[in-house]
Amino acid sequence: DTLFHPLTTDVLIEQRVAALVGRAYRRQLWFFFVDRERRQRPLLIPFSDPPNHPDDSVPDLARVMKHALHTQEAESLIIVLERYADAVFSAGDKAWARRLTREFAALQVPVLGFLVSHRRGVRWLTKDDYEFETVVT
Repeated sequence: DTLFHPLTTDVLIEQRVAALVGRAYRRQLWFFFVDRERRQRPLLIPFSDPPNHPDDSVPDLARVMKHALHTQEAESLIIVLERYADAVFSAGDKAWARRLTREFAALQVPVLGFLVSHRRGVRWLTKDDYEFETVVT
């Protein structure tokens, strides 16, 4: 029943990801499709065993997901990186978020959120986390 409620807040998005992906136990990317009313569409696409850092296949992956978006009558995506590790973001996590959000922006596909499923739960990876690197002097 709650699967049909619109995902109108970050809290609702995080709860949905926690309910459907939950704690990590393998490495994969998940793509959730969301329609104009911010309701999740029924299709979830997992992409198993992505490399630790994005590679040259990312533009093709983004184009395939854009096609799936249209077939699902969706307008935006939620992306989840599942990896069995702690909640601290790795350089690879940040690289995936940065690369995928940029690829989808170039394709004019809105990304509602990028979350990480780790061994203890789910956590948001925000633009502030992946776009700006801290420089230690």
